[in-house]
Amino acid sequence: MNGPHDLGGQMGFGPVAPETNEPYFHAEWEKRALGLTLSGGALGAWNIDESRHTRESIPPAEYLGASYYEIWTRALEVLLERHGFVTSGEIDAGRKQVDGATPKRILKADMVAGVLAKGGPCDRPVATPPRFAAGDKVRTRNFNPTTHTRLPRYARAKSGVVEAVQGSFVFPDDNAHGKGENPQWVYTVVFDGGEIWGEGADPTLSVSIDAWESYLEPV
Repeated sequence: MNGPHDLGGQMGFGPVAPETNEPYFHAEWEKRALGLTLSGGALGAWNIDESRHTRESIPPAEYLGASYYEIWTRALEVLLERHGFVTSGEIDAGRKQVDGATPKRILKADMVAGVLAKGGPCDRPVATPPRFAAGDKVRTRNFNPTTHTRLPRYARAKSGVVEAVQGSFVFPDDNAHGKGENPQWVYTVVFDGGEIWGEGADPTLSVSIDAWESYLEPV
């Protein structure tokens, strides 16, 4: 979706100013926010793509006015209520009031290191060969879905060249909405600066994205 998260190419937000020796957390509550989000995901009721889409769906004024982990916690509240683990009244009250849904599993403290080390691989086999190969000229589709997508706005309806075939992976646009994993081939596509940014772009600039096969059309 074209949400507040999709800031690539947007102007007026000022320069990126990375901190020297930036800490992982800027406050103690952020550690808890991360832990709660990971524990919530381990309940087995939603996947990472639904989680991402939920963050994208936060109203723009709230999203842009929130810190990184505030966005995480606001989305977690929505997910927990959506899947029946809490009610809005319980969120407001900060305590349990009724029995909620039964989780598929519980992430316990002694399991955390192993779960994090395992990660969440999303590569999947597909039955068909890749449609494109390195060196092929392609053009991205021009679409503006209200649902989840990993194709950023700045790279839509743009012509580029396939640099590499990365493998086949879960298609997030479907997976975020309960339509199954439906894996597709993923390609690294390179665009020159002028194609992305237009007149006045730095001619030495190039931009690459990883694009699922259904995002691309042959040129």
